[in-house]
Amino acid sequence: MSKPLRFPPGFRWGTATAAYQIEGAAREDGRTPSIWDTFSHTPGRVRNGDTGDVAADHYHRTAEDIALLRRIGVTDYRFSIAWPRVQPTGRGPAVQQGLDFYRRLVDGLLEAGIRPVATLYHWDLPQELEDAGGWPQRETAYRFAEYAGLAAEALGDRVATWTTLNEPWCAAFLGYGSGVHAPGRTSDVAALRAAHHLNLAHGLAVGALRAALPTGPAGTPGPEVSLTLNLHAVRARSEDPADRDAARRIDAVGNRIFLDPVFHGRLPKDLVEDTAAISDWSFVRDGDLATTAAPIDSLGINYYSPTLVEAGTGPAPGEPSPWAGAERHVRFVPVDGPRTAMDWPVDADGLHGLLVRLRDALPGVPLLVTENGAAYEDYADPSGQVKDPERVAYLRSHLEAVHRALADGADVRGYFLWSLLDNFEWAYGYSKRFGIVHVDFATQRRTLKDSARWYADVIARGGLPEAG
Repeated sequence: MSKPLRFPPGFRWGTATAAYQIEGAAREDGRTPSIWDTFSHTPGRVRNGDTGDVAADHYHRTAEDIALLRRIGVTDYRFSIAWPRVQPTGRGPAVQQGLDFYRRLVDGLLEAGIRPVATLYHWDLPQELEDAGGWPQRETAYRFAEYAGLAAEALGDRVATWTTLNEPWCAAFLGYGSGVHAPGRTSDVAALRAAHHLNLAHGLAVGALRAALPTGPAGTPGPEVSLTLNLHAVRARSEDPADRDAARRIDAVGNRIFLDPVFHGRLPKDLVEDTAAISDWSFVRDGDLATTAAPIDSLGINYYSPTLVEAGTGPAPGEPSPWAGAERHVRFVPVDGPRTAMDWPVDADGLHGLLVRLRDALPGVPLLVTENGAAYEDYADPSGQVKDPERVAYLRSHLEAVHRALADGADVRGYFLWSLLDNFEWAYGYSKRFGIVHVDFATQRRTLKDSARWYADVIARGGLPEAG
């Protein structure tokens, strides 16, 4: 038996989604294609040829989905704003119909007593900006800051937390390095340039948000400005110096490429050395790193599974990789133990380790677990129930890890379960289900899974019940 675990008063209990994964309405009310529209409509890019054209039809079912959130009892809901719905070309004035959708969503959340948490970029770059060069081009960062200001002017008085970017590592290195995500380009140089310009976009957007957001009443803060990173819980297979160096290389290109510019205003020296044969980093201009280090109010952490590495040889020369400068020196080692439907290992200690690392590395920076969850082979049984005990076990173990981190002094303010709904799971299409609400994509019928009821009980208790 494990004893009940209480979380601090005011702990933020949430769930999360992303625009392209749930909204649908891909061609309605002025929305134009994003890089994910183009990528998903390109044969061979997404499993089964699936696209996000309809997804979970959230655009037309917003009230129903807010009712689900209220039924589960979340205090916070993390959603993303689709850039091409608000600013279709990535330039110029906002489209009011697009903003009106998010106004309705935010107003509905507030009426339900739920705190809105908005992410400005969850990978849906307007295709027109990609055609002009995308994230490897510096101009994209300035376009993003303009868009951030438009969104803040429209919604700033009602959104509690503004997150600039979600997982810029994926946007840069899966989108421009390995090519398994949109826009599907495969260039180490482009990936490094994209990573820097995403950092620059974040810093510029922080400035645009601060300028547009209202201040709180006297003596109280205004809306929170944040960033979400998918930090890699990297472990060396052994204490051998070569294995430890392999872990250092992955930490540099997977974690510190964002942490150092954002929180310390510098590039990791070892990363620059590791990538010297690829780039001289001349795209980093004077003043950029002061911009990237604009102060923020919290840091979001997305975590699903750990990464185990050893010294070795990665992909063959010429084979695309998301690990610029590291791929020829590192081999990824399978992790023993249970696995999810994504074939990801289940290991909550990695989340605890990340939170404790950030406690030490970033003192005074509040932390939010902004994504954590698992895909399993869910289905509705003949009675209409969706039983997912593996997901419940996964969630419990990871919330236990968060509780341990709190006890160890990590300043964790909230936990956002990924995801509210089964949805379009990027290159996997509709073949993987992360939701605590089952979606029958043929009918769009929503069904609470057992994990949703379990999570509702956790929220109502303010912590984990005793488990046998």
